[in-house]
Amino acid sequence: MRDFYEMFPDMEPSQAGKCDRCNDHEIVTDTLGPDLKPVYAGGPEGTRTTTGKENFDQWFRDVEGVNAGMDYTLQFEDPDRDGVWTYNNQEFFPIDGELFGNEGRPHNYHFTFELHMGFVYNGGEQFTFAGDDDVFTYINGQKVVDLGGIHAEQTEVVDLDTLGLEIGQKYQLDFFFAERHVTDSHFRIDTSIKFVDCGIQVR
Repeated sequence: MRDFYEMFPDMEPSQAGKCDRCNDHEIVTDTLGPDLKPVYAGGPEGTRTTTGKENFDQWFRDVEGVNAGMDYTLQFEDPDRDGVWTYNNQEFFPIDGELFGNEGRPHNYHFTFELHMGFVYNGGEQFTFAGDDDVFTYINGQKVVDLGGIHAEQTEVVDLDTLGLEIGQKYQLDFFFAERHVTDSHFRIDTSIKFVDCGIQVR
């Protein structure tokens, strides 16, 4: 989890002359970088909601004076005991009052979050995310979810059977989330993937 000041150009991007209520599917490339971070796809002028590579490259990397980080754990549950694990938080403000603080607002609205998890593909699994704002998800290094931009809650479902994976083989899922605009923060994951390595550390 990384906290940013509201003045950071990609947070509340209207302050930098960008759109703060737009879908934006031009932010990242289709392939994860060798350092297990998203690769910026925009040009020198940025995209609809981002200001360029230099600022984007700070979203998911520790940069002294720009962001402040802490570990954060998601607790998944299977209430129906049907093999579908869920994390659901319709007020996802995990660092209220922490790190850079709320900056005079009701919540700390400006942060990024990433997860890196291994799993063995058994066939038939799905991964569903519903929420806002930006979400980029990669499986086996390939982008499978792109909910880039600043928008109301959106949902995307990934059927792993369509990805060309080999049953019984181990793969990695890399998940990236950014909350960049007031006032809502919705976050829900539903998945039948059985993760075997949770909390892989990538700095």
